[in-house]
Amino acid sequence: MVIEQLAGILEERKGADADSSYVASLYAKGLNKILEKVGEESTEMIIAAKDAENSGETADLVYETADLWFHSMVALAHLGVSPNEVVEELGRRFGLSGLEEKANRLNK
Repeated sequence: MVIEQLAGILEERKGADADSSYVASLYAKGLNKILEKVGEESTEMIIAAKDAENSGETADLVYETADLWFHSMVALAHLGVSPNEVVEELGRRFGLSGLEEKANRLNK
């Protein structure tokens, strides 16, 4: 699966020279820089979604979503969280209504 392959590469890049890898350079700059990129990509994805709604063209939306997922995975890896943990959380939510899941979070 691509997500697992990417997660492996992100782990490998933790030990790489910041001058040799974009991901290693993000790790070297720290969490705030990584989160800045996540925010930037979120904004670009939102704009692409609005454009797609108006134009019917979704290529930019797919591209920007890939960037958002990628940078989100860098943030997870930086914090030692496996993407499998996110997938497991999504799996846990199957069978729960969105309203029920939200109520469970608010009652914690």
